[in-house]
Amino acid sequence: MSDLYARIYDVVRLIPSGRATSYGAIAKFVGSPRGSRMVGWAMNQSHSSKEYTPAHRVVNRMGMLTGKHHFPGENLMQELLESEGIVVIDDQIQDFDQVFWDPFKELDENSI
Repeated sequence: MSDLYARIYDVVRLIPSGRATSYGAIAKFVGSPRGSRMVGWAMNQSHSSKEYTPAHRVVNRMGMLTGKHHFPGENLMQELLESEGIVVIDDQIQDFDQVFWDPFKELDENSI
């Protein structure tokens, strides 16, 4: 696993239950502001990580569950979010601005 992927996973593991963030917010926090796709790739591979990584809490900047097809089954990503109290309709988190977790506001540079 690359060092960047490890840093991404460290940030994702800090997202609390009932909150979600975007690929871009994580990319910016780890110092790769144009690396949203790389965060997506890391989430796709997170299922093989030894330590649990709540990849279901990472969505696109609009709150869309764009990575849902990388989870087993039809609706696992949505089911995981809903089990944490997040409302999802038509593959989109409702009131995304209310559940959005911004690593720049929640963490400091030394958190990871």
